[in-house]
Amino acid sequence: MTEALPILLNNLIVTAVCFTALWLISIPLKDPSYIDSWWALGVVVLAWSTFVQIIDPGPHAFALLFLATAWGLRLGIYLFWRWSNHGKDRRYEKLAKRAKEKHGLNFALFSLLWVFAPQLVLQFIVALPAQLGPISQATELGAFGHIGIWLAIAGLVYEGIADAQLAHFKSLDANKGKVMDQGLWRYSRHPNYFGDMVAWWGMWLIALDAGMGLWSIAGPLLLTFLLTRVSGGPTTEPHLQRTRPDYEAYKRRTSAYIPMPPKIS
Repeated sequence: MTEALPILLNNLIVTAVCFTALWLISIPLKDPSYIDSWWALGVVVLAWSTFVQIIDPGPHAFALLFLATAWGLRLGIYLFWRWSNHGKDRRYEKLAKRAKEKHGLNFALFSLLWVFAPQLVLQFIVALPAQLGPISQATELGAFGHIGIWLAIAGLVYEGIADAQLAHFKSLDANKGKVMDQGLWRYSRHPNYFGDMVAWWGMWLIALDAGMGLWSIAGPLLLTFLLTRVSGGPTTEPHLQRTRPDYEAYKRRTSAYIPMPPKIS
């Protein structure tokens, strides 16, 4: 683990510079919403920053570089497209209002202390499998490595299909005010988050195969906690319940994350 510390320190410096620049951009815009896209794109930066510091990268390094880059580019570009088309995220607007009214924070301090600084820390932890897994002397992938690759690919594909289905559904005027309960969304209320978790648990298996499982398990554990208890379903469902009359019925019959056949009422 000691050989990983200089790499992690360099990665932390790189990501801190990126987050600082993005924070400064948010101040004149009065909008930090685009940070969601950097949540994914920043992982690509961390993965490449790790890779270029390894003298003789092995199969674990190449696998994690490919998977982290594919995950980050797909999700980051999608989230940036969503922000550029739909504008400010209501969640950040509410947080900014609360920070000003209850804590007296101006936008710059709110953006720094409530958005960019916390997300820097969270992103760094979530990306631990992609930062530590490549640091391996192994010349071949073991069983966990092969399983992890296919699991991560499955998660990436599943998440991508779910996002594409939702984007298409929302693009049709006839669906305004309706609940998305088609395709993968028929079997769980958050198939995109499920795919996200599967992808990162797959990447963790590769890190485990590389001998870095214990040091990097905080990544997928934190991601799972965030998506299921903090920033995933818990932040989207209250809005959907207020704005979609049929959402309660959909919620009763549909699994939250793990795909399951709908319950028959």
